[in-house]
Amino acid sequence: MDEFKPCNLDYFPENILIDVLSYLSVRELVRAGRVCKRWKRLVKDQRLWRIVDLTAWKGVTSRILWLLLRQYLGCGLRCLRLRGLLLSARGGTFLSESWLKSLSTKCPRLTKLYLLHADLRGLPSCQLLPASLQVLELRGCELPREFFNQAPTSQDRAEATSSVGAQQQKRNQKGKGLASPSGIGIGRLVLNNVPSFTDQHLQSLTSWERLSRLELRDTFRVTANGLRSCAAKDGVCGVEGLSRLKFLEIGITGRQGYQLQMASLGLGAGWLGLEELSLGGKEVGPGLLCASRLKDLKCLCLWACTLSEMQIVRSCRMLRGLRRLEFLDVIFQPRQCPPVVEGEGDGEEEQDNEEAEGGDNSNDENKPLDMNDPIPSLRRSLAVLLPSCTLVFTNCSVQISAD
Repeated sequence: MDEFKPCNLDYFPENILIDVLSYLSVRELVRAGRVCKRWKRLVKDQRLWRIVDLTAWKGVTSRILWLLLRQYLGCGLRCLRLRGLLLSARGGTFLSESWLKSLSTKCPRLTKLYLLHADLRGLPSCQLLPASLQVLELRGCELPREFFNQAPTSQDRAEATSSVGAQQQKRNQKGKGLASPSGIGIGRLVLNNVPSFTDQHLQSLTSWERLSRLELRDTFRVTANGLRSCAAKDGVCGVEGLSRLKFLEIGITGRQGYQLQMASLGLGAGWLGLEELSLGGKEVGPGLLCASRLKDLKCLCLWACTLSEMQIVRSCRMLRGLRRLEFLDVIFQPRQCPPVVEGEGDGEEEQDNEEAEGGDNSNDENKPLDMNDPIPSLRRSLAVLLPSCTLVFTNCSVQISAD
């Protein structure tokens, strides 16, 4: 035992100590910085503050945010996750305009911001958020009516009044391929359980020039008319609406008994340039009816729903351009009888199914499973309809009936 001597942390290299400190939470890091001067210097290393998650720290107030911003947060910050005081008994102002301006100045490389249960009604516009943001995710937040409006600056208004200035501005935007410096640069917007998000907010997003991914989960006030008015379509001055949107997700999974708006029916008018569509919960049925109107659709994801094989086959007949079809947490209803397709193709499809089943006659144990499980037969049917499509089944199950 005399051979083993106690090891002092002072002999450890700083890189190893920083790796050890990276496993601590934000609250524990602040406490570790009070041990000694060396640890205080190590805790302020920006490698420890690239991803800051404060959602588990329930007692975070504006005073603590100012302390973290002045002493620890800096140019190394890439992702910031905050929990607001919307459900807290103490209440009060959480995000102020002055703190957001200081965050933009001190953390110029911040690209992702996640806000949980934050009351944003005290902020006039989202333009107060850091201009470097590329991803904005809001969950359980309250929004003002004009939060997503992009107000033009005085310079933009002066250039708009002059035809020469307007033409020069368009040339600069086309040459750079980016939005104006005063515009909103967010490319991905995630709204999860935001009851105050309405069609008016959705219409405001049409002024965002970089928005390419929009995820709407449990946004109960978005209607089919609102989605239809924002869809990318040919207009007098070119493509209007959310013209740069490539990915759209619509899902309703919570709040039983809430009036269902069936916003996915707004896809029936078509959507130019939309390549990926994700439908979840109660929006799957209406969305499948309108998915055939999306001419540029290449990827389709269905999640958290109950579907039958016949319902999927009928919807995929018009989606010949699909390259990827994904099922996530889907409950498949068992087949009561072999699928019957109207027209002359019935016999051919049934014959293909019989041949596919006949190829497995060597293994009799697979027969009962194949008759009760719709996934193998669904694979065969979709392979005929969509030969160039990749099928992905993740955490799917089969509904077992009492019969």
